[in-house]
Amino acid sequence: MVMHRIALALCVCTLVAGCAAVGPDYHLPAQATVNAPAAQGGFVSASNGTSISALPEHWWKLYDDPALDRLIGQTLAANTQLRVAEANLQYSDALRTEADSQHFSGSVDAATAWNHPSEEAVLKHVGVTPYQNYNGGVSVNYDLDLFGAIRRGEEAARANDEAAEAARDLVRINVVAETVRAYADVCNAGHEISLMRQRIGVEQNDVRLTQLMVSHGRTSPVEVARQQDTMATVQAQLPALEAAQRNALFRLATLAGQPPANFDRALLACDAPLQLDQLLPVGNGQAMLKRRPDVRAAERHLAAATARIGVATAALYPDIKFGVSVGSTGKAVDALTGYTNRFAIGPQISWNLNRNVVRARIEQANAQTRASLAAFDGTVLEALREVETSLNNYAADLDKQHQLQLARDNAAHRTEQMEELQKGGRIDSLTLLAAERDRWAAEQLLATGEATLNHDQVAIFLALGGGWR
Repeated sequence: MVMHRIALALCVCTLVAGCAAVGPDYHLPAQATVNAPAAQGGFVSASNGTSISALPEHWWKLYDDPALDRLIGQTLAANTQLRVAEANLQYSDALRTEADSQHFSGSVDAATAWNHPSEEAVLKHVGVTPYQNYNGGVSVNYDLDLFGAIRRGEEAARANDEAAEAARDLVRINVVAETVRAYADVCNAGHEISLMRQRIGVEQNDVRLTQLMVSHGRTSPVEVARQQDTMATVQAQLPALEAAQRNALFRLATLAGQPPANFDRALLACDAPLQLDQLLPVGNGQAMLKRRPDVRAAERHLAAATARIGVATAALYPDIKFGVSVGSTGKAVDALTGYTNRFAIGPQISWNLNRNVVRARIEQANAQTRASLAAFDGTVLEALREVETSLNNYAADLDKQHQLQLARDNAAHRTEQMEELQKGGRIDSLTLLAAERDRWAAEQLLATGEATLNHDQVAIFLALGGGWR
């Protein structure tokens, strides 16, 4: 008869275990900003320097620079921020595993001791003989989760784990962008240093010619002092460029988990700006919002908050567990006999009768979900703004660079004309040097513009969330 009751209880528990979880099932809210048509289409600030092609998974390969690819590999392998992010993800994975294991609980216990109870405690005034007693057993409980509190908790843990994964990806794209930016700074500084040294050579020629003219009485000695001041002013710019290049090398070393003193000296040879081998691909808003890790993380936080409404709502209903316990307790001399063996089997019910507390917690969960939706909308808007701003800056700097290119070409053309006139004896060397000075000044402005474009490109790729799907 007892076994029949146990079997009946098991059948009932199995049937009710299939009850649906209370609380809302998560779906992306229709009113979320991410669904707005303006957020899904093309970018209004895209220019002639961009294309609507999809952003490649490893965008830095568009520069076709093996040294850059090697540096990024080193950064991804040893960056300290990434190590922290990976550890945080492992912690989140462990929390998810813990949440997935809440249905079952069990314990094993064993103890033994020599007892000498108080004579008065046993109502005797004669000697009490000490004896050894023991206790041991195994107990297992299964939470039927009739109303889905555990299942909703598992949903929240999964969503939080996916948010942690997105946070790890966010660190990845940031350290990759910082690596590309630092490498671009090394190469652009090298380019500007090369131009500066050439301009210093022009100024030195200018000083020598002026000194020669002074020695022949064709100009005032004051002119030599003026030319030397000009040369000193140009030379004064060189140390700052060299320091900027070395600082960028220090950044590369620390990004790759190395002390600054271990910077790669071979990179000092880079003296050409990074160049894209095609128009900058930007895709559209829909692809960008799916790709950006911070948007994905915010959406997962919203999903977790929604699941926690179910966890709070389940507290309105009883929590039923089914338990089994087997053991033996008593004197050691009677161990494992019918006098000491024990077992228990049956349901356990717990229920919070303070409804005000439960309903307050449900309202807390609902409020947190509304806050998570607002944060999600804000993250989407911020992502769109960052892309549009970076594209707008890039378009303006492309136009500026085009004008600087024209100015440099015109200065180079004038220099060529002056060289022809000087060969024909129609102008003196100082006039030619003045033209060369103008050309090098235009080259330096163009080089500065190239550095700005590289920074703009990295900002766009970062805003687009490039790097991982």
